[in-house]
Amino acid sequence: MSQKNHEGKRTARERLQEQREKERVRARRGRQAIVAGSVVVVLAIAGGIAVWATSANGGGTSSDNETARPKQASGGSRPAIPVGAPSAPSTLTVWEDFRCPACQQFETGFRPAIHELEDSGRLKSEYHLVTIIDGNAGGKGSLNAANAAMCAQDAGKFRAYHDVLYSHQPPEQQDKFADKKYLLQLAGKVKGLVTPAFTTCVNDGRYDAFVQKSTDAFAETGYRGTPTVLLNGKDLSKEKGGRFSPADLKKMVQDANKGKQPGKSSSPHPGAAPHMSTSPQGKQAGRSASPRAPHPAMSTTPGY
Repeated sequence: MSQKNHEGKRTARERLQEQREKERVRARRGRQAIVAGSVVVVLAIAGGIAVWATSANGGGTSSDNETARPKQASGGSRPAIPVGAPSAPSTLTVWEDFRCPACQQFETGFRPAIHELEDSGRLKSEYHLVTIIDGNAGGKGSLNAANAAMCAQDAGKFRAYHDVLYSHQPPEQQDKFADKKYLLQLAGKVKGLVTPAFTTCVNDGRYDAFVQKSTDAFAETGYRGTPTVLLNGKDLSKEKGGRFSPADLKKMVQDANKGKQPGKSSSPHPGAAPHMSTSPQGKQAGRSASPRAPHPAMSTTPGY
């Protein structure tokens, strides 16, 4: 290779590294934004992520894994985990990545409102778990955490474990969720979850292929980042100029449900999560949202 070609390739690599660093800094600033004393909950919009991968170690290790589906999970082209009464009149659709700081902001900020709406039969949620950060940053934390959450679904404790994972999300630069022992340790915070069946499910990656199918489905939606949150098909990042509070969510559900009966469930509080801190492990400023914060707002600042 000529010296000129070598220099050209080196320069191209440097330009690419510089561009990636600029994108990381810009995304970090967006995630750390604070508006009117309230922690901002960041929702992804078009352009939030320039490029993301769908091939982050999603394949199962056996033919059984290729078709394995958690209990009560929907299949088809957009597999999802349901939470709440199946007959609830309104549906919240959430595309999330357990390693995504913006998802953690949304979940901790809107958790009380969502739980209240679910438990009263006014809202059911459909969670689509994806592995965007594994594809972009490397690692297996998104995949392993999503698989573990689906193993919790088999035990009827998805919601509780889902909330524990977000309340103990490691710093963005760390891939701590890749450690299955850590995932099992966190499962100990949900009463009755850690059983031989759950442990085997986590260690074997039983639902890895299901997670990959969900990630592939996200690639076809046209959405560009997580969290992507829809209420009855309406993208909430585009409501009220992107500044959307838990109170706004309740009002939208109330308006949509007029004249409709709430859904009924044999288990009105399925897998309720224990009370826990919403700012574990010394998260950076702007990373976590306390349920006590007044109306954390959805921002149109690009998500992860």
